[in-house]
Amino acid sequence: MRYLPIDNQLFVQNRQRLAALLKPRSLVVLNANDIMPTNADGTMAFRQNNDLFYLTGVDQEETRLVLFPDHPDPKFREVLFLRETSELIEIWEGHKLTKAEAEQTTGMPQKQIYWTNQFEQIFAQMIFEAEHVYLNTNEHTRAGVEVQTRDARFIDEFKQKYPLHRLERLAPLMHYMRAIKKPQEVQLIQTAVDITDKMFRRLLGFIKPGVWEYEIEAEMMHEFIRNRSRGAAYTPIIASGANACVLHYINNSAQCQDGDVILLDLGAEYANYNADMTRSVPVNGRFTQRQRAVYDAVLRVMQEAKQMLRPGNLWDDYHREVGTVMEKELIGLGLLDSNDVASQDPDMPLYKKYFMHGTSHFLGLDVHDVGNKYRKMEPGMVFTVEPGIYIREEKLGIRLENNVLITESGNADLMANIPLEADEIEDLMNR
Repeated sequence: MRYLPIDNQLFVQNRQRLAALLKPRSLVVLNANDIMPTNADGTMAFRQNNDLFYLTGVDQEETRLVLFPDHPDPKFREVLFLRETSELIEIWEGHKLTKAEAEQTTGMPQKQIYWTNQFEQIFAQMIFEAEHVYLNTNEHTRAGVEVQTRDARFIDEFKQKYPLHRLERLAPLMHYMRAIKKPQEVQLIQTAVDITDKMFRRLLGFIKPGVWEYEIEAEMMHEFIRNRSRGAAYTPIIASGANACVLHYINNSAQCQDGDVILLDLGAEYANYNADMTRSVPVNGRFTQRQRAVYDAVLRVMQEAKQMLRPGNLWDDYHREVGTVMEKELIGLGLLDSNDVASQDPDMPLYKKYFMHGTSHFLGLDVHDVGNKYRKMEPGMVFTVEPGIYIREEKLGIRLENNVLITESGNADLMANIPLEADEIEDLMNR
């Protein structure tokens, strides 16, 4: 892997925390993601199942973890299965983890690490002692699940072989745990943020009229990869002019024009943890008076929203408060009328015409990380804060986004060092 080794105590402690949440005599099974095909004999790059990575640190395909904290035999309380390598695999695909390397990565002793082809033999010695079996599914409100995963196939196989065992949902427990980032996790996110910072400063010296959006993307990827990132945390949005009013614009194919503002939604991935940053900059290095007014309005909303990210606050209450702040700014910009706002349907607020998405989401191993919006905000949670104003008739879209860690006393902006103020943006672009 490109990233530096991670202290395996993070994964040891994560397994211990999960064990404390299980019902008595419970067994847990997690599977690696599949390597997905493209066409002919092509494949996509492998991306590990985040729950499996969270509990093991193993970043390799065909991996399986079985946990059974109450098993009478200690060697069956944590069991890892790895893909066995061979000379042929070494020649064609490269190195795979040895048991000794897996021990170093996971903190599990070698005697509890087996090859994947031994799964049925070992699993048979565990399953009949279990009263509850926790299996994993992708329970995310924004997920569109059209391809059957390895976890889903295992659920079908398990029901056929062991129809009388009681199945439990693992996802709620993983969501509960992963929502609170441990200090090591925060540092990994911070590393992704710091790489993103370097990338953005590079772009500020590169963007000018006539540059193509895909050329900016190329500069982004160069800086990410040279700093040990696997690459972009998500498909980058590089949207100049009217393209910035398309929320999920990913063509990145237009030429940047003098007088336009370009919206950059970019973030690095490091050790499977993600940064998520948005900035809006003038292509020619100077905002017009109108562009600056809209930019400053979005910045004020961002600053007020950030202060609302604090322990004890609730997701829906937070978003309602941010909406009220945005209404005032849109009235000040002449985009909304105060009388119309006073008489609006509260279920269909008028600000949604210009600010139609949410302000924050969980951030971590997933860019839109797992977590429960009905759970009060707690120290250790990491959120984005990303207000925007999109004026299609003016071909102007501005969004600003930072990543914020909830702390005991409020919050800490992990992107505090990344240029944000309009004056600083202009200064860096014109040096």
